[in-house]
Formats: sequence, structure tokens, C-alpha cells
Amino acid sequence: MQRHSFIKRVVGIVLGVTAGLVLLLWQLGLPPLYAGLIGINAMTLLLYGFDKRQAASGGLRIPEVVLHLVALLGGSPAALVGQELFRHKTRKVAFRLVLVGTFLLQAGLAYGYWRLSRG
Repeated sequence: MQRHSFIKRVVGIVLGVTAGLVLLLWQLGLPPLYAGLIGINAMTLLLYGFDKRQAASGGLRIPEVVLHLVALLGGSPAALVGQELFRHKTRKVAFRLVLVGTFLLQAGLAYGYWRLSRG
């Protein structure tokens, strides 16, 4: 039960900081969609870097479910970049498969939306 409350706190903090960043970018003039994508991808990259640092120092880690959640919410490009940039979770085949599947699903949905919007 303690792990569950930790995950809820981490998700709350991540979503709060991301929402603040998105609002800031929106106020600076970016369209909401771009502000949201930049915000969630920036947060995802920071989470991967932080988790790698914590893994190297033996500190408190970001749960994998949180990393998958931010990727699912639109941060999958940054998650893929973060994996390679920080050499983080590259040996965990199951983790990589879920991440690549998330990216492919999002790319397919974006392509489908683009095709439908063109008429």
C-alpha cells in the first residue's frame, strides 16, 4: 500500500508540473496542442534523466508505471530519446516493447487523424 501512495504522489507532482509548463507555454503564445506536446515531452525527458541518475546513485526511483503513463499521455518521442540519450532501461525487453508499442499506436492515431482531416 505504501508503494501505491508513492506512485500517486509522483503522478500528481508530474501532472502538476506538466500542467504548469503547458500553461506557461500557452501564455507565451503557443497553440494549446503544441504547448501540451512540448510540456509532456519535456517532463518525460526529465523523468528519464532523473530516474537514470537515481539508478546510478541507488536513490528512490521513478516507478515504471509512471514512465509508461507519461509516454502514453504523449511523451513517447521523448521516452524513446531518453532511453537512448541516458542509456536507461535499454536491457529491459518488456519495457522497450511496451514503449515502442505506445509510440506506434500514437503514430498510427496521428496518421489516421491526418488522413481523415484531409477529406
